Amino acid sequence: MLIRNVEVAGHAASVDVRITGGRIAEIGPGLPGRGEVDGRGGALLPGLHDHHVHLAALAAEAASVRVGPTDVRDRTAFAAALASGPPGEWVRAVGYHEGVAGELDRWTLDALVPDRPVRVQHRTGALWVWNSAALRAAGLEGDGRFWREDERLRGFVPPVRLDLEGVGRRAAALGVTGFTNADPHPAGGLAQMLSVLPQRLLVMGVDEPVKLMLDDPTLPTPAQLAHTIGEIRPRPVAVHCVTRVQLLVTLLALDEVGPADGDRIEHGSVIPAETIPWLRRLGVTVVTQPHFPVERAAAYATDVDADDRPHLYRCRTLTEVGIPLAAGTDAPYGTPDPWEVMRAATEREGGERLQPEAALRLFTGEPQHPARTRRLAVGAVADLCLLHVPLRAALDALSGELVRAAYVSGRRIAPV
Repeated sequence: MLIRNVEVAGHAASVDVRITGGRIAEIGPGLPGRGEVDGRGGALLPGLHDHHVHLAALAAEAASVRVGPTDVRDRTAFAAALASGPPGEWVRAVGYHEGVAGELDRWTLDALVPDRPVRVQHRTGALWVWNSAALRAAGLEGDGRFWREDERLRGFVPPVRLDLEGVGRRAAALGVTGFTNADPHPAGGLAQMLSVLPQRLLVMGVDEPVKLMLDDPTLPTPAQLAHTIGEIRPRPVAVHCVTRVQLLVTLLALDEVGPADGDRIEHGSVIPAETIPWLRRLGVTVVTQPHFPVERAAAYATDVDADDRPHLYRCRTLTEVGIPLAAGTDAPYGTPDPWEVMRAATEREGGERLQPEAALRLFTGEPQHPARTRRLAVGAVADLCLLHVPLRAALDALSGELVRAAYVSGRRIAPV
């Protein structure tokens, strides 16, 4: 395939790009041959890679009721959303936050929806709350609150239709050519199930790195975590860190066992200033979500400890000292649109705001080394994002509406 008249970084004028065998074979002006695509002066970029996403959960959203703060405004609307659909059928609701409906358990859900099985997922993805009808249908007991028990609960619920085709199609239209699925315990057959997606795919735990989940109530000691990491070595790890104590335990463990090429801190939600030199010395990559302080500003203002707020989802302070940085959407627990994430990274208040070029680089890294920016060069894999406009205009807008086409190994996946 020959793409004519595109803007490619490092070249002074519009050039042509020839793709052979899934790789870039030539870049230059006036290449011989018939051009299949006229880029009309638009920028040709490395395809975007979402470095932290939960694909099965994202695909299940099509069969779910959304009850997040942007979907329902109060408890009455929350109850009405849960009561939608035929009586007796299971309701799967996602995006719940205490600010809308307060604390939930089986009995508060029963008061809202007594006539059908209901399960509600917290917007963090960490908690499910079931009502009594759901518990009875599954033969379970208790208060209906299940923390980090997705794997056990999976066998008790009716199958959910996963709209993977829709996930792949919508992501491709945004120029996304690759995903890193970040589930901590990938279900058997997950990689095969996700293979229907047109994007390039890395599944943590099946591929490197291995995801390690930390929660404060069950937090291991640094020595215990070091032992776990040591058993995984020489493979790299991606450690879920959303509190300062989780980060400290991880850094102590990595100090003990030694870092490996490809180690990652997932989220890095709270990174105190005194840990930044430590992170730099270890050389681990931080894969963060700079949109959360923007998307969740109102909730964070009340839910997050005042001592932690200055340290949330750092970006600029990490890049300035050379700590490898990349981003993932964390969809469906955040927006699935990487351009929205980039835009949020440039609009943040305070000292963590990124320039547009740096925000774009958050999503153009190598799958297994997210902070290593991919370049369009001869020999590179032809995972590409073609824009309607030159790069400068794209950086001004940071909008998915500017994406014209996406290619994986030179094969067009959008538009379809």
